[in-house]
Order: sequence, then C-alpha cells, then structure tokens
Amino acid sequence: MSVLGPRAYGSVGVVLNESLHESMDRITGTGHTAVYFSNICPESPVKLRLCGPGELGSVMSTYINIGEDQEFGWNIVPLSIYLFGVEDPANRPIFGSYKIKHALEERYREKYLSEYCRSVACRTSFKAEWREMVAATLIRSVYIFAVDSSVEQDRQIIAEFNASANKNDFNGIKRNCADFTRHLINTYFPDAVKRDYLNDFGMTSPKAVARTFTHYALHHPECNFRALHFAQVPGTIPRSSEVRAGTEQLYRSKKWLVPMTLLAYHELPVAAGSYLLLGRFNPEHTFEKYALVEPSGEISTEPVTQDLGVTPEERQEFVGRAGDWKEYRKEFDSLVEENKSVFDREDMSRFFKQLDRSGRASVDSDGSVWMELWENGEPLRVGLSANNALASSSNPHLAYKFLLTRAAGVLKSPKHRRETMQDFKQDWSSLQRASAEISSSSVSNPTPVKDTHVALKVGEGKD
Repeated sequence: MSVLGPRAYGSVGVVLNESLHESMDRITGTGHTAVYFSNICPESPVKLRLCGPGELGSVMSTYINIGEDQEFGWNIVPLSIYLFGVEDPANRPIFGSYKIKHALEERYREKYLSEYCRSVACRTSFKAEWREMVAATLIRSVYIFAVDSSVEQDRQIIAEFNASANKNDFNGIKRNCADFTRHLINTYFPDAVKRDYLNDFGMTSPKAVARTFTHYALHHPECNFRALHFAQVPGTIPRSSEVRAGTEQLYRSKKWLVPMTLLAYHELPVAAGSYLLLGRFNPEHTFEKYALVEPSGEISTEPVTQDLGVTPEERQEFVGRAGDWKEYRKEFDSLVEENKSVFDREDMSRFFKQLDRSGRASVDSDGSVWMELWENGEPLRVGLSANNALASSSNPHLAYKFLLTRAAGVLKSPKHRRETMQDFKQDWSSLQRASAEISSSSVSNPTPVKDTHVALKVGEGKD
C-alpha cells in the first residue's frame, strides 16, 4: 500500500482470532480478540507513536500472562509481525509448524523484546503469551473488521496509553481481552461495542465484540466498513476452529451436548433460541460480503475510497467462487496424475509431517524460512517462505512436493480455513513453475542424482 507519512485519516479495527485446541479455549471456543491500527505503530512493545512512511500499522492486545520481566497489561507489535512473524509480507512463511513459529518468536525476542525479556522464564517458557503476538496465522485464522479513523483519534489513544501504568490486571470475567478491545474501540466510537449479557452469561466475548462493532459500522455508512481474512498457514499445526458465543457453544459443541441434554434439557432450547435470535454472526460470511479487494501481494486496511466501484461479483472473484475452486481441483487432479511417478497421493498425505520431523528450521535475517534435511550426510534445503520456495538454492524436487502438498491442503479446506482465490492464484503459478522445472529436469536427466523422497524418510533431525 502507498503511505505518505502520518495521515489525516487511518483505520482502526477489531481483530478476531479463531479458537485454539488448548487451555480453556478448548472448552469455551471463544478465541481471542485484539485491536488493529493502521496509523499507530510501536515505539517499543509498550509505547506508541504515529506510523511513518511505509509502515503497515500494528496490533495491540492483552493476555492473562504476557510473561515479560514486568507484568505489563498490554503489548503492541507491527501488523506483519503479528500476522506472519516478519516485517515484510513478501517474506512471510507459507508453511506452518511449531519449529518455524518458535524460530520466528526467537527472532522477534532478540530483535524487539530483549529489553523486556531477560529472565529465564520469559525467554524459555512457552506459556509466556508474548509469543502469541508473533506469526499468529501459523496457529489460527485471523479476521480484521476495520473502519475509518482520524489522526486526532489516534493521537488520543497514543496519549492515553503512553501515560498509563500498563499494569496487568487481567480478569477473565470483567477485564479480559474482549473488554480491552471494547474499551479501545469505544474510545474511538462511543457505545460501538457492547457486551452480550444474555449469550455470554454476563461476560464480554470476542465474537460479541466483532458482531456489535460490525452492526455499528453497518449502521454508520460513513465509517467505510471493510473486512479482511488471513487464513491459517498450511502445515503440521492443528487447524483452528470458528469462534463461538457462550450459548452457541452449549448447543453446538459435542463436549456440551450430552451433559446439557442429560442435566439441563429445559435450558438447552433457551440457550439455542437466545443464540439463534440474538447472537448469530458469521465472520466468514461477513468477510465475503465486505471483503476489501486489494492489489495482489499487498496488505491494506485503508478506507474503501480505494475500493469504490467494486461490484459484489468482483468481491466473489477475489474471495473465490465455488465453481472456480472446483475447476482448480480438476486441474490439480490432472497435475498429480501427470507427475505421479515423481510424487503420488500417498506420498502427499505424509509429506508435511516427514518434512517437519526430519528437517531443521532456520530463519534468515529478513525472516525468510528454510528447512534443511540430509541425505547420506549431504544437506538439502527447501525454502518455505513466499519469496524463497523457488529460489536457486531451494531444492527443486522438494520445492515441487512442498507446493503440491500445500495446494492440496488449500483446495480441500472449508471456506473459513482457505486463503482467497487471489492468493491461491499466486500459489498455483508457483506450483506450475515448479512442475515445469521438474519436467525439464526429468527430460535432461532421467536418473536424478538425489532421491529426495528417500531423504525425507531417512534424513537426520539436527535439532
């Protein structure tokens, strides 16, 4: 996106993160929420300033235990660090594993957090939640619902938070991440975000924040509401789940259905009715209807004055029509059949796990990710970032298998776990280039020197 210094306008928005399969989130399904700013950037993880030229904005969040040397109540990180773990989205990882996420976390800690994270607990504990603000899309899908803001509003937030004590007073009932987001958004737009006392049993939930903010924005067209979706990166990390309100979780979750049926069968219809009548909100449908159609390869939540004249059909094309995905599945099947001597579906089903188990992840100074494997003591490298999968130093056979497996995962994913059609077209172009390189190599050298399929099976892990 084009940025010409601190602007007279900007964006502010609700970040809605899908639910993880860990801790209390496994039971509640509430996910997490944070705040996006386009015109506020971190002076440090605990100090704010206006963004300068070329900066993409930031995300601010609170957690029960950020885990730093001081008990801070909130941290702020650059948007691209939050989403991808790197400063430039062009270097973003396109394969997700805990090895890679931990490597990106360490890079962030050394580069940005060293002054605030010197204790052994902060540096080594995986329960320290500053880690959740690095490469969030490796572990979950992320939505951003944004509206216009003014520089005066941004300056007010900067002054308020830079003057605050920034002490952790997190409380799951009254001062959770959703309450934090509610306070911030309501500072910009009073009463825009509300609790849903009935569906969330008196608490504030991430889904209620996103739903009420969306309703407010749609009732105020001057806000220029728009939505973005960053799908969880394909890989070996379990897929995140759609967020739920309290009553929605009671009647939709298999964990709760039997006990509710046996112990509270009178209350179950009430909970279901409350959600269906008052609490329904589908983040993916909202994104599809109000998606910001942006230039390929860019991240922007800028006002939709750039987006004027975009038709619903063009938005559908950007997100991906059902027929288009069906055609790509057919093309994919043909590609697999043509190259089954190189890599068949059985290989594909276990490739990601073998790659992650046998390889050692490394990160370049710019954040580009590599995986190194070994065959007979000889190293093989494959690039796992958007900028290096097809680099000259990336093994072409491994790159082809990686891109093919990645495309298979995207094509079989449900909508809320799938990247946009625009992003997938870039992936498909890379896959076609890799396939052409493999075909050319096979013609010129029918007996490859290295069998990278074997390397994945017997490669030594060096971690």
